[in-house]
Amino acid sequence: MLSGLLIVLLPLVLGYLVRVRHPTLMAGINRGVNVSIYVILLLMGISLAGLDDLGGKLAQLGGQSLLLCVVISACNLTALAWLSRRLRLEVDASRAVAGAPTSKLAAMAGSLSLIGMVLAGVILGLVAEGALGEPLFAWAETLSEWVLYALLALIGCQLRNSGMPLRQILLNRFGLAIASVLAASSLIGGLLAAPLLDLRWNEGLAMAAGFGWYSLSGILIGDQLGPLLGGIAFLNDLFRELVAFVLIPLVIQRHAALAIGYGGATSMDFTLPVIQQHGGVACVPVAVVSGFILSLLSPPLILFLLTL
Repeated sequence: MLSGLLIVLLPLVLGYLVRVRHPTLMAGINRGVNVSIYVILLLMGISLAGLDDLGGKLAQLGGQSLLLCVVISACNLTALAWLSRRLRLEVDASRAVAGAPTSKLAAMAGSLSLIGMVLAGVILGLVAEGALGEPLFAWAETLSEWVLYALLALIGCQLRNSGMPLRQILLNRFGLAIASVLAASSLIGGLLAAPLLDLRWNEGLAMAAGFGWYSLSGILIGDQLGPLLGGIAFLNDLFRELVAFVLIPLVIQRHAALAIGYGGATSMDFTLPVIQQHGGVACVPVAVVSGFILSLLSPPLILFLLTL
């Protein structure tokens, strides 16, 4: 199992060692990450199509992912509400980020498109199964592994070249505190949810260690535990982001740490415009630091937990 962990972590580490200075190359890397995510989610959908009793498994997938999300969210909101009473974050709503989506529907569009890609994969798998048979699913699993390696290398490169110096991270005590509380409460939620989902304790922890990074958590879990559990991890973190888009504007004025923290790893990208728009510019560095720490922690933690 440890050899498998090293094989998957190696591309992430190698990517992190690459320093990119040319903006055009960095833009190509960002596009490569997006394309890789869509390809892997399409392949995940194809693998789901190969499950016996697909209708029953999809119902199970939806119910279990919702249960997991509720348990983890309850732990997160309780812990972050406690933290919000102890942290004094300045909140002063100002103009939106330039070019940022200003409606919840526009902000959710990217998330919903990922669901569409998984559904497209399921349909494609069902259609192609008659012509290609079982080799189709074996081919999809092998290809998804190789695309995953490429994705991890590109993500490592993204994190290294995100413009977030280590000194800036360590000096932002608000971002560190929010990330620590969110990570700890998520893992507690995963541990509590494990027996409810008939999972081993380490699998429950791994399912919770995505910290809202739905595009990666589902891929890593699916690669190690199969497409069904990968789909549950994906939907759990996706539900979380959709709730965050609604929750952040409602609570950020009085509970800034809760609003930023609940966004999890996405507070540095997808939910950042909503945080800035409703919480003001003072919340932006806190959200970016918190999201960056969780993004850096999530992949190795998921893989480590799955080796236990």
